[in-house]
Amino acid sequence: MTKTNKYPIVLNFQLVLFVCCAGFFNTFGQNAEITGAVTDNGIPIPFVNIYLEGTTLGTATDEEGNYVLKGIPAGDYKLNATVLGYLPFSTKIKLIEYEKKSFPIRLSASTEQLEETVVTGTLKPVNRLESPVPVEVYSTTFLKQNPTASIFEALQNVNGVRPQINCNVCNTGDIHINGLEGPYTLVLIDGMPIVSGLGTVYGLSGIPNSLIEQIEIVKGPASSLYGSEAVGGLINIITKNTLEAPDFFVDAFATGWGEYNLDIGTKLHVGKKADMLLGINYFNYDTPIDNNGDNFTDVTMQNRVSVFQKWNFERNNSRIFSMAGRFFYEDRWGGELQWTPAYRGGDEIYGESIYTGRWEILGKYQLPIKEKMLLSFSYNDHSQNSVYGNISYLADQRIGFTQLTWDKSLGAHDLLFGSALRYNYYDDNTTATTDIQGNRANETLIPSLFAQNEIRLAKRHALLLGLRYDYDRRHGSIYTPRTAYRWKVSDNDILRLNAGTGFRVVNLFTEEHAALTGARAVIITEELKPESSFNLNLNYLKKIYANNGTFVSLDASVFYTHFSNIILPDYDTDPNQIIYDNLDGKSISQGVSANVDLVFPNGIKILVGATYQDVSSTEDGIKKQQILTESISGTWNVSYELRNLKLNIDYTGNLYGPMRLPLLGELDPRQEFSPTWSIQNIQFTYKGLQNFEIYAGIKNLLDWTPNRGNPFIIARANDPFDKNVVYSNNGDVVATADNPYAMTFDPSYVYGPNQGIRGFFGMRYKLN
Repeated sequence: MTKTNKYPIVLNFQLVLFVCCAGFFNTFGQNAEITGAVTDNGIPIPFVNIYLEGTTLGTATDEEGNYVLKGIPAGDYKLNATVLGYLPFSTKIKLIEYEKKSFPIRLSASTEQLEETVVTGTLKPVNRLESPVPVEVYSTTFLKQNPTASIFEALQNVNGVRPQINCNVCNTGDIHINGLEGPYTLVLIDGMPIVSGLGTVYGLSGIPNSLIEQIEIVKGPASSLYGSEAVGGLINIITKNTLEAPDFFVDAFATGWGEYNLDIGTKLHVGKKADMLLGINYFNYDTPIDNNGDNFTDVTMQNRVSVFQKWNFERNNSRIFSMAGRFFYEDRWGGELQWTPAYRGGDEIYGESIYTGRWEILGKYQLPIKEKMLLSFSYNDHSQNSVYGNISYLADQRIGFTQLTWDKSLGAHDLLFGSALRYNYYDDNTTATTDIQGNRANETLIPSLFAQNEIRLAKRHALLLGLRYDYDRRHGSIYTPRTAYRWKVSDNDILRLNAGTGFRVVNLFTEEHAALTGARAVIITEELKPESSFNLNLNYLKKIYANNGTFVSLDASVFYTHFSNIILPDYDTDPNQIIYDNLDGKSISQGVSANVDLVFPNGIKILVGATYQDVSSTEDGIKKQQILTESISGTWNVSYELRNLKLNIDYTGNLYGPMRLPLLGELDPRQEFSPTWSIQNIQFTYKGLQNFEIYAGIKNLLDWTPNRGNPFIIARANDPFDKNVVYSNNGDVVATADNPYAMTFDPSYVYGPNQGIRGFFGMRYKLN
């Protein structure tokens, strides 16, 4: 009898399964595999998209920056890596059967990150490329290329933006955008107008750089969203959130002039649903230096401390609730080298001494309802005790701001409705707050309504319409409309056209430092009306991604702003006065600006910017270039990474063309126009130690200072209280042997920093 299998079906199934499995593993074994890590200067980058172009094969890096891509048939591919905040990476790769290839990827952060999310242009988070309003973004990488002790100094390498020092003695200043004076620039922290009025002059120092995520800049009027002050443009300083901030951060540096700066930041978890960021900035400079020989300090002595906290609270449905606060104190003085606090306010030894105390609070709370409504608020209290020689300036300013916005999408319409309320309190010891009844603080309450509609006209076309209404009891109703149009010509070409109006309510004594220093009398010839402006801006953005990994970005703009009722200080009519009135004519700011951003695969990154501008006023048929405003400017940031040595080289600089300067009469021997001048810096950063960066370099390589070509900078520095000045019967200064140029003491002839060449050395430590 033939023996039969009792389990023929099972055996046959096993045979089939064996054959199939053998075929499967044979096939799988023939497939290739790619592994590696994605880093930026040795720092792992998590959640990077890794994929093979033209296939469905892809993955993402883990929290340590590692990736594995399996099951790849043999062949030729293009491997791509993309993540927000870094330039796209692409390379050709050839895989053979059974190959397991290790392929590390190094990404480069763009000098100006085109893919960043921005909020400043429309009050809504949006990809920068999709924003109808052109917004420039500068990251912490940009700030590190030329380390500074304050945001004020850091902006010197931003094209079209210039920190202007307003006084040779106390070195306070403001920010110019496209040639417009500092009071036309609104500075915000996390979207709240926290830095304004007195804070525009003093509040830009002390924001801890370790907690800054990015800086967004909008050039041109933004009053339809932000109200007064946002006439020339705005700067929004966005702080880190707790997900992106390091657990601990220290950045400390010193310079050859004896300046010391310390930044400390940390992240703390408070309970299960709250995180807190803490940042501390301390700056000290107490070494009087007088390189130009006028017996006055070239740079102001400063002792400054700033403490910043930001709280984020976890809520249901990822709703927003955050609060932040900052305390700022500064003691600064400048003047004759022999000055001490014992001479403060007297007329023996000249000094300018400023004690500043400031605290701020701001927050955002998303209402617990279905609709997306956000309540924002801020409040700041600024107290200042200053003396300028024997002239005292005591001031208190409080600004409260609250805003409710409703974000709503309906089909092709992306709507935003809002209501804001602003409270201003200002009091000082000058005539600004004095009437027939004596001293009276200035209190103003300004309610506002605004609406915005971004319309998607077609796949590549968007139109933004906006209108704001403000009521100021001093000036009545104020309307500020704006419109913006974006045409995405292609994925790499974007054209934007913006038009809008702006307005500004003026408080001279909180904004015009020249009114408080020197011997000039302040004359206000009429009741000042609010300034208004109309602006046009045409912007073109072009991106080029070359096959070899080179990236090029061109961002160019043509701008035109027309001002009505503009208030300009008149230094020319009388050398002993500053005359303020509304211009009976027109003032125009116009020009062209362009940035070119290049990143090469060999580690070289270049950002070059240039601006040509004509800022002038015309009255009674006479056109004058605005004082202290350059005609041409340029900036550059060149970085080179020596990867084998783990060394970065950063070469940064700026260049400014002639600007008209405030002379004190026909006999004044100083130059009427400044020369074309440049500040250039170089830095070397070593990143070969885990969690550490060591950097050193030289600032002001050309050792340029504004006394070049001038017999002196400060007028009558030898007689700062004008004790030996002789006046005629009509009040004019008489030329004498002791005063051949018929001058009074005046430190307002200033257009650049007095600080010459100096070295610096610093160290950063970051723990994640």
